[in-house]
Amino acid sequence: MEQRRFSGKSQWYHETQSSQNQNHVQPLVPEAAQVDDRFLLDLKVAAPSQATDGAWLTVGRQLASILLPDQVETNQLHTLSHYERLSTALTVAQVFGVQRLCNHYAARLAPESSSDSSRETNRRLTQITQFSRQLASQPTSISDISLVQLDECGLSVEDIVTFNQLIGFIGFQAQTLAILQALARQPVRQIPGLTGQQDAEVDLFRQQAVRWLPNLTPLERRFANTEQVQALEPGKSSPLLNDLVNILAFDTSTLQALEQLTHLLQPATELRSDDDLVVFMLVSRINGSPSCFSDAATAWQGKQGLPDAMRNGEPALVAWSHNHPRERAIIQAVSVLTRTPDRFSYAELARLLEQGFTEPQAIRLLLSSGLTGWLNRLKIGLGRTSDELKTLPV
Repeated sequence: MEQRRFSGKSQWYHETQSSQNQNHVQPLVPEAAQVDDRFLLDLKVAAPSQATDGAWLTVGRQLASILLPDQVETNQLHTLSHYERLSTALTVAQVFGVQRLCNHYAARLAPESSSDSSRETNRRLTQITQFSRQLASQPTSISDISLVQLDECGLSVEDIVTFNQLIGFIGFQAQTLAILQALARQPVRQIPGLTGQQDAEVDLFRQQAVRWLPNLTPLERRFANTEQVQALEPGKSSPLLNDLVNILAFDTSTLQALEQLTHLLQPATELRSDDDLVVFMLVSRINGSPSCFSDAATAWQGKQGLPDAMRNGEPALVAWSHNHPRERAIIQAVSVLTRTPDRFSYAELARLLEQGFTEPQAIRLLLSSGLTGWLNRLKIGLGRTSDELKTLPV
């Protein structure tokens, strides 16, 4: 695999094809692989545990170990290799642009090599890279054929679920680092010419009520093993995971950790505040998840006109928020974090503090926006909002 420095960004990009160059190319920051904390990447911040008592941080570290362990044993049902996982992590990190994250995964990937340089292997890695980049950068570019292409290049249903979870997790990790770097008042770089993620098209949100359906055949309880059954119960009781749980159960360990994280950062439906719903609607609107948006809009009991303003796009939302300073502060901070986490600074966090949020409250709210993006990508990557769907066999 050949690595190269991309002009205009101080981070390493990687090629999907195997390199014929026998010289070992070092990553830009080789020491970035050597960290004690593979979730926060040894980022020093002042008491991050203040937000929800730090339980979320423990779960984040667990997920880093589950999805990106030091070694991966493959078999017929689980073929996603260590190299493919790290390559995916680096691809997604590059999309979100948080430098610390890019350096870490580039340094971990550098000494690894793919199993071979055959046409099939290169085609598989190319497909994996394309899917992960699209789902991370512009989720709505994932089409009906995307899962079929993953299936055709040899990924099992178990692989596809883990793969989508990995993409969502790296996005959440990137935004977590962006939040805590802002909390530490670390400077951010403004790179000219980079516009960040574009909002999803208005037409996706014309319908008031939208139903999500999976593009994979769900796990049937009668075929579930003991661990899968144990993971299904909490997910079934979670409004945010209820639709997904029978798909996500194909990767039990990740599902159980995600259930914990959702419980910590996303209150149950009856406990969700207007602030929580603003975040959930806004992130789902940007990413292009109509079913997630519809669920939050249906639960909205706050100030009149906000769901419709969000449906109609940023100009309408800016106009609506002009006379609603609290919601405007949330919208401004979450918009930057969602579209361009590498540009998220203390200035955005300060907007929330000026509106009466305590620091722990602001951190939890922002962390919940990262988790919402993860859930959005799971629904977009693993299903569709239509009664007519094609399913892949288990």
